[in-house]
Amino acid sequence: MTVRLEGKIVADAIRQRVRRAVEQCQQDSGLKPGLAVVLVGDDPASEIYVRQKHKAATSVGIESYQHHLNAEVTTEAVCETVAALNRDPKVHGILVQLPLPPHIDRDQVLQAIAVEKDVDGLTRASQGALMQNRPGLRPCTPLGIIDLLAFYHIPIAGQRAVIVGRSSLVGLPVALMLQQQDATITIVHSRTVQAQAVTATADILVVAAGQPRLVTRSWVKEGAVVVDVGIHRTSQGLIGDVATKELEGYAAAVTPVPGGVGPMTIAELMHNTWQAFDGGGSD
Repeated sequence: MTVRLEGKIVADAIRQRVRRAVEQCQQDSGLKPGLAVVLVGDDPASEIYVRQKHKAATSVGIESYQHHLNAEVTTEAVCETVAALNRDPKVHGILVQLPLPPHIDRDQVLQAIAVEKDVDGLTRASQGALMQNRPGLRPCTPLGIIDLLAFYHIPIAGQRAVIVGRSSLVGLPVALMLQQQDATITIVHSRTVQAQAVTATADILVVAAGQPRLVTRSWVKEGAVVVDVGIHRTSQGLIGDVATKELEGYAAAVTPVPGGVGPMTIAELMHNTWQAFDGGGSD
């Protein structure tokens, strides 16, 4: 029987912990964390994600600040908005919603975020802390994957973990985080020779390729744990990077899409915002 790794259950537990911490803090000091989200342009998917983050923040008692800039804004103007949020004592976490319009310098904007408010874990300083396994705010989706595996008591140490995808958002940071828990890591990417043969060795397979149903049964070792990070809107509804129906009764465990990694990402954003408020970005 294949276990469904339901992210919503774990995400709800994380959000409840954050809510209790925020409530206790308000009772003790009257203070509460603040999360600012910067949205540039009118991308419909991004607007949905921003609304979800606003709803999640208010549900746990975090003050939510939204800054919606028009699509024609300059890189300098976005950086000025970020700089103002860096100075704002009511804001403890800053998230710039990606993707940005093509004319905006993504790296310049992300590096403008103060590291202690970098709740997405995307600045060079945050990434350096991750690489050195030093305290700091971790990228939300990779952190969610680690917490999801922990909740379901899936062992990591000594396991062979294969990550499909090498993005700075998911692939590379989750590889580092799994390695820091003593997994043996391989990263598969678009230039990997015989990628299916590599993925079929994995005890833990994390798929963040951005290609709908790329990974089929032939890519997966029997009894593996499969984490599907992808999410794609199609005429048939939301689907992931993995053909999960083919793995029923074959894989040991899989994350559903929707309802697997997605809820974890937003819950970890709430966790990171609380951490930024409570510990200045240290864990």
